[in-house]
Amino acid sequence: MTPQQKQVLTHVEHCIKHANQRLNKRLPLPTVNFTQRGKIAGTAHLQKWELRFNPILLAENPEAFLNEVVAHEVAHLVVFKLFGRVRPHGREWQIIMTEVFNVAPKTTHNFNVSSVAGTTYLYHCPCSEYPLTIRRHNKVKRGQASYHCRKCKQPLQYKTNTQ
Repeated sequence: MTPQQKQVLTHVEHCIKHANQRLNKRLPLPTVNFTQRGKIAGTAHLQKWELRFNPILLAENPEAFLNEVVAHEVAHLVVFKLFGRVRPHGREWQIIMTEVFNVAPKTTHNFNVSSVAGTTYLYHCPCSEYPLTIRRHNKVKRGQASYHCRKCKQPLQYKTNTQ
């Protein structure tokens, strides 16, 4: 475990203790791992009482991770225990972020994700080009999905290197 990952664990513990004091609850510490992949900084798995963090984005953005991402994900768990299933970034979550953790309730991070962005496949229509993720590209190949241009509404076609 890296020193930054240890800092995240310590901050998760601090957030849970702080929430317990502010809300007069006895929420347990969640399971924490660093297996989140892709462009997502972190996720809260509510029923499992688990937090997953992206180790690459943590290494690249340690300060913002501690100041924003950890509280963001812990707030999802706290909201689930207090209110059950509600809108993920709804009024309850925003209140926990501002009133309990004193953190601006931003729904997304603004980290540079170029180091974790996956391979994209270029699709085109008569007016534009669109990079699709490997997941969407594979769905097109399997016939499970088709995508259309937002402007001209024409179906997108895979742009091979032979064109």
